[in-house]
Amino acid sequence: DCHQYTNRSCEECLKNVTCLWCASSGRCVEYPIRRVLPPADLCELRSARWGVCWVNFEALIIAMAVVGGMILIMFGVCCCCCCKRKSKKQVSEGPDKNDEREAREREKRRVWQEQRRAEMKSRHDEIRRKYGTV
Repeated sequence: DCHQYTNRSCEECLKNVTCLWCASSGRCVEYPIRRVLPPADLCELRSARWGVCWVNFEALIIAMAVVGGMILIMFGVCCCCCCKRKSKKQVSEGPDKNDEREAREREKRRVWQEQRRAEMKSRHDEIRRKYGTV
């Protein structure tokens, strides 16, 4: 029976898990099992203690809401990251525009170098013919 701990300490009242301590009135009452939160006529949320004496229901509700919100936000961010990664993989499987442009530039450089080599060879051959070193 929780009423026997009324006007005693919070710790004594909360040794029994079915008890609720009301700090403003110093009463120890049965926790209303059918309701999630204790009704205001039984005890205010900021004065109600259950399980431990250092956390009231008001702080517990706020903390649970913050933690739940953070979990939802993290879940959303993870889903977005996974979707972006998946879409990048699908795009990267096909030919990339940057790769194609780089390949065209390499081919242009190769052709230009071959033309330059041919010009240099013809110039050298011309100089050799002029001086008779062929």
